[in-house]
Amino acid sequence: MRLITEGGLSVHEAGRKLLLAPSTIAYWIKAQKTGKLQEVGKAQRPLTEVEMENYRLKRELAEVKMERDILKKAAAYFAKESL
Repeated sequence: MRLITEGGLSVHEAGRKLLLAPSTIAYWIKAQKTGKLQEVGKAQRPLTEVEMENYRLKRELAEVKMERDILKKAAAYFAKESL
């Protein structure tokens, strides 16, 4: 939520950065505005260690793929410039 309120990102950008659905973030913002943010997620069971590790690895993989794509584009750009 701080990415949106303090960081100036849109709901869509924050969702992409955090690998969350924009609708989830919008729901959290709505809950915060109505004062019910503390109640969000209380009915869900806690994640197991394996689930948390899986989520962390998926986030890391997505970040590494994004970095790889940026490096590919930069390499192609500089290769074109050197010709």
